[in-house]
Amino acid sequence: MAKKKALIFGISGQDGAYLSQHLLAQGYEVHGTSRDKELTSFANLRRLGIIEQVGLHSASLTDFRSILQVISDVGPSEIYNLAGQSSVGLSFGQPVETLDSTIFGPLNILECMRLLKLDTKLYNACSSECFGNTKDIADETTPFEPRSPYGVGKATAFWTVANYREAYGQFACSGILFNHESPLRPRRFVTQKIVSGAADIADRKIDRLVLGNLAVARDFGWAPEYVEAMALMLRNDEPKDFVIATGETNTLETFVREVFSYFSLDWRKHVEVDPALRRPTDIDWSAGNPRRAKRELGWSAKVRMKDIVLRLAEAEVKRRHAVDV
Repeated sequence: MAKKKALIFGISGQDGAYLSQHLLAQGYEVHGTSRDKELTSFANLRRLGIIEQVGLHSASLTDFRSILQVISDVGPSEIYNLAGQSSVGLSFGQPVETLDSTIFGPLNILECMRLLKLDTKLYNACSSECFGNTKDIADETTPFEPRSPYGVGKATAFWTVANYREAYGQFACSGILFNHESPLRPRRFVTQKIVSGAADIADRKIDRLVLGNLAVARDFGWAPEYVEAMALMLRNDEPKDFVIATGETNTLETFVREVFSYFSLDWRKHVEVDPALRRPTDIDWSAGNPRRAKRELGWSAKVRMKDIVLRLAEAEVKRRHAVDV
């Protein structure tokens, strides 16, 4: 029996690397793309020790011809779109690039699937940023009210996927993922900034960490668990969109306190809040309801915020020890 083939757009990112690892463990033949495979380091794939096990291709999400070429060459049974500019904060400074990649990427993939008449399943990475402030815990029926260019792009992509699913009968779905963290996150993400900053203070490299609004609240999840939900969505009997979350919300201040506590530090003595770091518009409260995922996919998050802090901090200490050695 031939192996299932998966094609991952955005394989070099956090989710792409963990998804590759998960699919390889399940016997898949895994392929992935970056804009230029010769210039990309694929550091996350190397870090997980799987770089030699995946097929790598060059493709740009905004270049229809390159998307068509790689899909034709690979002939995947499953496509995962995880590519595009992924930082909410950065999207305010780069709104055009953010909207181009988040909107036209999935559109180009869907059009290629339609023109090639492929019986291929598509997973599209959506985001809790589509909801904006969640007055109540958000589920699949909650209206979108995005508050960033990133959220606007993801909301547009969500409805593009839904339109193609309805109009052309494609097996295409979106995962509305809430925040999910791991040691593979780059430092521009606030959770990694906090962990590495606290470690620097513990190592006496710096004395203060400057952050923005600590009152914001997020549903923090564990990335390796969330990629499992992505794969389960494409094994569902029918294409449906799912909220993927823990169902537990914590303020950023709570996250900071837990991280600094791990390093035996009092965060109030070392953290400075700078109003200049606040975004033009931000989400005050973000809470997800993963009930449908548990009921229909059998998926539920096991790793919660305190465990996430522990894993991130331990990974940071281990990384520094390896560098020192």
